[in-house]
Amino acid sequence: MVMTVQALGPSSLGTCGRRESGNCVVKAALAQRKALCHGYCTRYKSYHAVKNVTERRLASTATHVVVKCASSVSSAVPDTAQSREELALIEALLGIQGRGRVAAPQQLEAVQRAIDALEEAGGVQDPTLSPLIEGRWQLMFTTRPGTASPIQRTFVGVDAFTVFQEIELTGTTDPRVSNIVRASESIGELKVEAAATRESNKRILFRFDKAAFDFKFLPFKVPYPVPFKLLGDEAKGWLDTTYLSPSGTIRISRGNKGSTFILQKNLDPRQQLLQAVATGTNVEKAIEVLVSLNPTKDCTDIGGLKGQWRLLWNSQAENANWIQKSSVKLKNWQIYYDNTRLENLVEFLPGLKLRAGASTLAASEERQDVKIEGASLELGSLRIPVNITGEGYVDILYLDQKLKISRGNKGSMFLHVREE
Repeated sequence: MVMTVQALGPSSLGTCGRRESGNCVVKAALAQRKALCHGYCTRYKSYHAVKNVTERRLASTATHVVVKCASSVSSAVPDTAQSREELALIEALLGIQGRGRVAAPQQLEAVQRAIDALEEAGGVQDPTLSPLIEGRWQLMFTTRPGTASPIQRTFVGVDAFTVFQEIELTGTTDPRVSNIVRASESIGELKVEAAATRESNKRILFRFDKAAFDFKFLPFKVPYPVPFKLLGDEAKGWLDTTYLSPSGTIRISRGNKGSTFILQKNLDPRQQLLQAVATGTNVEKAIEVLVSLNPTKDCTDIGGLKGQWRLLWNSQAENANWIQKSSVKLKNWQIYYDNTRLENLVEFLPGLKLRAGASTLAASEERQDVKIEGASLELGSLRIPVNITGEGYVDILYLDQKLKISRGNKGSMFLHVREE
């Protein structure tokens, strides 16, 4: 269930859900005994289940936040290789766009390693017989062979659409597998349904038989113009579940056309933020939640910052400089070289870039003073100096191995994802 809880400013001392004993400091854990919540554990530096919150620490002004809470679960999640590989899979998915359509080779390799490890671990032994497979799953990643379905080719690679799969096999005389593409809460969705049967403990057979658009602004559904009965075997298929997590939150499936699918029931706060960015809804709210879970004490330490960061989203203040305003829709990177030097790189067109260099100085564990010392316009190998200077600061509000959230001295907000 989803609950609004208090005391995000404080940390809480709770029993770590990844160990049978021992405590860890968990940010934004639920201050209620015998409840299991997902918070950020500073011991394992990951999001996972936490139970039995007993004490508040570092008391400060309380705020409210929405957290995923499974209060019906009473047993701890063991610290197993399987749970570590699930976390590795989620980490690998962060920053991939289009559910796999836009990804660097290193990202795809990391995803494949996590898939292989989880399939080897096995998860739930008979996934299609387990009640954990039932319900609505959100598609997070898929491969796209040339034989992929039209829906998969058209919608799945666009992050603005949210894609779900619903499975209903038990307690019904009409078992179903349905694929759902949601445009937005205000516009509506397309639902493609298939009659389903269990062929084995891992395989579901299905045959698509109906589909319709459900627009919020119309009092009726609009049929999807595909004559399923005339498609014959093209309307049939199968889905093998090769991994189902014991918690029922992660599923890996392979389809008859060669696609691999990664689906989740619950998203961690970082995934929720990336989804908000993709759909353009409630981004500031998702940022507020994630900032309150910041796992890094010293955000200005170069050990966490060094490397290349790609800009995913920003909100520009009215008094932002022309470079920031002009680069909102362009490819944009921030590159940290060491404790004293960074670069901002904006790509206007392939081969045409603006590179601005700056010196930095850590003013606190959160704030960096920044002095822009010049820039150059690059056209291929040609560099043209540009007279750009300025001073300011940036507050790094959230930092982990994948994401960085910062706020400039003029109030602009930035979300970056680390690139290999």
